[in-house]
Amino acid sequence: MEFVLNPGPNCQGHKGNTKFSASLYKPKQIPSYAIVEHNPRASSTVLNGVNSTNTPDMNALVNEFIIKLKKRKIEGSKTTAKLTAEVLRSCISQQRLPQTNQAYALIDAIRGIGEKLIAANPVELAVGNIVRRVLNIIREEDVSLTAAAVGGLGISAGSDDEDDVKQDDHQGLSAAAVAAAARNTLRPPSLQTLLEDIPQSTAVPRTSSSCGDSEGKSKSADKNSTSKKLKHNVIEAVNELIQDIATCHEQIAEQAVEHIHHNEVILTLGNSRTVMEFLCAAKEKKRSFRVFVAEGAPRYQGHALAKELVARGLQTTVITDSAVFAIISRVNMVVVGAHTVMANGGVIAPVGMNMVALAAQRHAVPFVVLAGTHKLCPLYPHNPEVLLNELKSPAELLDFGEFSDCLDFGSSSGSPLLHVVNPAFDYVPPNLVSLFITDTGGHNASFMYRLIADYYSADDIVVKQKSIS
Repeated sequence: MEFVLNPGPNCQGHKGNTKFSASLYKPKQIPSYAIVEHNPRASSTVLNGVNSTNTPDMNALVNEFIIKLKKRKIEGSKTTAKLTAEVLRSCISQQRLPQTNQAYALIDAIRGIGEKLIAANPVELAVGNIVRRVLNIIREEDVSLTAAAVGGLGISAGSDDEDDVKQDDHQGLSAAAVAAAARNTLRPPSLQTLLEDIPQSTAVPRTSSSCGDSEGKSKSADKNSTSKKLKHNVIEAVNELIQDIATCHEQIAEQAVEHIHHNEVILTLGNSRTVMEFLCAAKEKKRSFRVFVAEGAPRYQGHALAKELVARGLQTTVITDSAVFAIISRVNMVVVGAHTVMANGGVIAPVGMNMVALAAQRHAVPFVVLAGTHKLCPLYPHNPEVLLNELKSPAELLDFGEFSDCLDFGSSSGSPLLHVVNPAFDYVPPNLVSLFITDTGGHNASFMYRLIADYYSADDIVVKQKSIS
């Protein structure tokens, strides 16, 4: 897509009061979701035959967050990921679950909310990452509760009455989770378990109760406790996820001393807080080194990073983006941040990053990417759900007053001659990345898909609420 810079009455340039409009500046249309006024009488919906109720507070919270995402009032992957997790935590807390298929109902509700959040700002892939992480948490907690329940009851053969009692006790658990727990219980003990001498769960025969009323009360109490325990465990896991997002900078910075040594020259691009904390942590360990900061035109984010580094006592040199190839031979290592890390190990980063990676490869300079686990995306660049880039306003590049004479509206075609393209991001293929440093340690690009598989379920790659039958 190209931008065309035309004079007009609606846009204002950088200098003076000169005005212009971008006639062909048409960002990709984002699917919008109508924000309707909440009707308490119509707040209950049916999801695949399961009743699920959304409270007015939940709808208002989600709609407010969607508006902020659409208006780009939330910037940065860390901030976006943390706020997304907090919104989903509130939704889980307020979600009313049915007596049966509780995990399924909760997953379907989070899918519906996540679908709207992702569509509000498709470029911010951290939103989808957190939605998928929360969905995976629900699945894991469901399987864990089912395994504990099945292990407590035992899978040994019994009477028909005992089987009916077990079936009633597991109505709040999904069939898939029960099957998974049953397979784990029937599976013979592993070698690691035998070596560690961990006692296996044994079959505990259930004795029939003489009082039918007490059995009915215990069943109802078990169902309610299962529902509360599922939500409680999921919320606790989401709280841990929020804590991991908040402390990812510190965990990555702790590894700086292993990678930065005395008298080295480090090159970076953009204004990443993770990179700043990483470099400052090495400085605190009495490592003496110099940092070259590319200015990151046209938004000049490198200027802000240079000021922060100087304030923390680091020797810093600001260079232009075009000078990267000229000075790369003096650099010992390139350390940069990332907007998103794809499943193939490719990196979506600020514009100009691919140029730096190519220069580093040419001179055999290690290209190191710092990224928290909340930036790991299970999607591939070729997936249709992935929007790799967005185009910013041409006002960041040119002032209309200086280039008005380049616009010729008297031509027969009527189209201007000056075009402006201002992309926000760049894609770095995995073969240009030497090392990824996350809050879990250092990894090669070829290992990223294995790391991503630990955080996401294959059933949640496409976040879409199932149609109502």
